[in-house]
Amino acid sequence: MGDPILGDKKECQKIIRLKSLNSTTNVSALAREVIEKCKGLIHPAKIGEVEQLLYYLQNRRETPPGSAQNKDNDLKRSELTDSRTREDSDYSEDSTLKEAAHITDLDSYIELLYEDIPEKIKGTTLIMHLARNPDNLEELVTNEMLLGALARVLREDWKKSTELATNIMFTFLCLSRFSQFQAIISHFKVGTLCMAAIEHELKRHDLWRDELLKKRKMTEGDNQLAKREYEKSLIKYQSLVSKQEQLLRVSFNILSNLGEDIKVEMKMVNKNVVGMLVKALERDGVELLTLVVQMLRKLSVFVENKCQMADLNVVEKVSKLIPCDHPELLDRSLRLLLNLSFDTDLRGKMIKVGLLPKLVGLISSKHKTVVLSILYHVSMDDRCKSMFTYTDCVPIVISMLIESAEEHLDIELMALCINLAANKRNAQLMCEGEGLRLLMQRAFKFKDCLMMKVVRNVSQHDGPTRNLFVEYVSDLANAVVRCDSEDFVIEVLGTLGNLVISDLDYELLLQEYSMVPWLRERLKPGAADDDLILECVLLVSTCCSDEQCAIMLAREGFVTSLVDLLHAKQEDDEFVCQLMHCCYRFVHHTFTRECVLKTHAPDYMLDLMFDANTSISSVVNDTLDIIAEHDAAWAKKIQSEKFRHHNENWLDMVDSRQADDSNDLYGEDPMGPFLRGDELLDRPDLFERPDLFYGDGFRDTVILQGDGDMSPDYIMDDLGNSNPEFLTQHGLSRYEFDTLENYDRPVNPFGRAVTAPAHAVNVDTNFRDRF
Repeated sequence: MGDPILGDKKECQKIIRLKSLNSTTNVSALAREVIEKCKGLIHPAKIGEVEQLLYYLQNRRETPPGSAQNKDNDLKRSELTDSRTREDSDYSEDSTLKEAAHITDLDSYIELLYEDIPEKIKGTTLIMHLARNPDNLEELVTNEMLLGALARVLREDWKKSTELATNIMFTFLCLSRFSQFQAIISHFKVGTLCMAAIEHELKRHDLWRDELLKKRKMTEGDNQLAKREYEKSLIKYQSLVSKQEQLLRVSFNILSNLGEDIKVEMKMVNKNVVGMLVKALERDGVELLTLVVQMLRKLSVFVENKCQMADLNVVEKVSKLIPCDHPELLDRSLRLLLNLSFDTDLRGKMIKVGLLPKLVGLISSKHKTVVLSILYHVSMDDRCKSMFTYTDCVPIVISMLIESAEEHLDIELMALCINLAANKRNAQLMCEGEGLRLLMQRAFKFKDCLMMKVVRNVSQHDGPTRNLFVEYVSDLANAVVRCDSEDFVIEVLGTLGNLVISDLDYELLLQEYSMVPWLRERLKPGAADDDLILECVLLVSTCCSDEQCAIMLAREGFVTSLVDLLHAKQEDDEFVCQLMHCCYRFVHHTFTRECVLKTHAPDYMLDLMFDANTSISSVVNDTLDIIAEHDAAWAKKIQSEKFRHHNENWLDMVDSRQADDSNDLYGEDPMGPFLRGDELLDRPDLFERPDLFYGDGFRDTVILQGDGDMSPDYIMDDLGNSNPEFLTQHGLSRYEFDTLENYDRPVNPFGRAVTAPAHAVNVDTNFRDRF
């Protein structure tokens, strides 16, 4: 019937340990004995449930490790745990055992941890298989001796055996999948040991690879011995790398689980986990690469980590993984690139390493959404839009737009098409064949404002592409006055505003579709949404390129409406700029120019002539130049305003310079700028400063007496005669000194003549030697 039952109470439960339970055990008798030992906890009526539980335990313990039933149980448990369990199942299945692991023999397994390396490997393997069963984890965690021994062996012997280190790491990995056990793992500093092991193994791999390359170089030629040695080394290298990748995969998995705590993740980043992950991208193992890319993707949401990845050339290394035959690895690699594509510089690197054609080739795959998002980010840069013309991207996305029967298309696809249409060459590719007709047809069928935005971007390019819109002008004008969707009307108005075509009769177009009253009504301040009003201004500006249409609009009072709108929107730079451009179109024609001059528009232009917004000031100055050319009175006003502005700037500059000079006049003089009379007697040091009267360069050479004036007679007698080169070196001639009357009498430092005779000047001999 088995050994006696041992019981242990734990809070509101009682743990019963069965020392032996095998196929010969009488389950019914054992169930009665359990109920007898648990009086007050299990009612005798529950004996049937106890027997079923014992039958389950008996059959489970009877199942051999490699049987199909055991594998099915493992599969069911893996489905209940985190998806990362499947990533580590390869290693756990490779670690086969000749004996089954029992939780009751845990003490004997712990004793093996104090033996030599082979016994430690055996003990850790058995413990690892116990940890694979989630039912045993709570029992393992409560055994402090087990966890302490595992941490000690890992800390001391992980460099001696890769298999030993992997067994222990896998045990801790099973614990790390549950948040309630992560604090215990952190207590034993398992994360630090994992990072140390990862760094060490990455360096070892570099050494192995370098040695293998050296032996490969020795095989050049007919050296058969070197070739056989290289083949042996290659087999050994592959075996070592396989075991090493298992250790790296388990270690990175532990760090990934512990990194769910943001504080722990920050500690990992400070210890260069990003550098280790990027270095691991050079490996070939699919499972390891999948895990590494996933961790990089999670870390890349922080700008500091993203910058570090950029410095380590992560884009170049990830680009080698695209495309690949492993869907999970490909999906995670694309999502990592999506996070990195928010950075402008990294988008440029993606183009340089040749990722664009690879991504275009994946548009039709199941990763379409992620790929389109990356391409959308790349298309945001004007310098990258033209690169799409060298791929099949434009034909692919246009066919996806046209062939789709759904009313609402993917937002990523629409956004990419809108950006691509902003490039002239891409727009031409979109219009090839029946492209423009099909785009217009779909846009008007579903009243799709995003599709109409694509058409609007296509229409902004001059040349043959714009001329294709002539046959659709009537449809566009009809949609403006009859469509109920304001967003759609805004895009239609923008498209009409882009159509600056010389052969188009704008006057006839506006009158035939009754657009004049429609526009006049919406140009009133507050009559419609600002976006709609702005598009109406753009359309009026385009129509004014035709003189007859401009005259017609002026007679309908559009000039006054635009000036009133300018007064209401004078704080909005975009409105002001477009309204000034509309006035620029009006002043090109004689009749409409007179209409503009009768309003307050020229006064607004004078105020905006030197606006801080360069776009506004540029169009205003161009408009005023036309007015000045045809009106002499306004030419004088404009010239006077320009002079006033420049004169005001000049005076401000002079005043600011004088203020700066006054602040720097005394420099850092310790005396300060002012001294009162009663302070002079308290400052005897002032009279002991020879540099107060002459510079520091002459302190030791020239001694001035009296008031410190120097006579020109001294210069002529002592320097001019003995050393005439002195005068020429300073740009003066002897003749100038002879003829200048200003040197007849010396002057004091204030410019007034000295009434007393000049005092003698003592010249040191060093002064003459210097010249």
